[in-house]
Amino acid sequence: MTQGRLIAVVGPSGVGKDSVMAGIHQALPQMYPVRRVITRAPELGGEDYDAVSTSQFEALDEDRAFAIHWGAHGLYYGIPVTVNDQLGKGTDCLVNFSRKALAQAAEIFPRFMVLNITAKPETLAHRLAARGRETEGEIAKRLAQADKPLPAGLKVIHLANDGPLSETVARGVALLQPASV
Repeated sequence: MTQGRLIAVVGPSGVGKDSVMAGIHQALPQMYPVRRVITRAPELGGEDYDAVSTSQFEALDEDRAFAIHWGAHGLYYGIPVTVNDQLGKGTDCLVNFSRKALAQAAEIFPRFMVLNITAKPETLAHRLAARGRETEGEIAKRLAQADKPLPAGLKVIHLANDGPLSETVARGVALLQPASV
């Protein structure tokens, strides 16, 4: 059986990663959406995640509960080691990822690829303000990091998300079909 692909979905804050991932999963239900563990309060919404305290996260890390983990924006994020079970069954897995962890992930996962979602700065600013999770200063900081380059040598698919979500999802589904990648 062929190992499944770990598809790391990246892009700046506010680009719509979670919405695009949900749409792709709805269109391609055989793709497994990976639920992250995050040191974020559970009531903040957005993606479906397991909220833990920093001490709980550290304990999980000590117990080797993560296939990979990283810190960003004052939070810690972990991908449960159980993702390897799905990949081993040949299941493609979608996971919201950090650009800073891509190089390490490429070394860990044999069939690793990146879905890089982009949007214009004005689109990002509007979405970040609308979600109401960050202060104006935090939004400015996130916007300043929006153009960070991806590490070289990765298999990357680029997907713009400035228009209707349904059109972005349709393009994403077409790009991720096994025949095209």
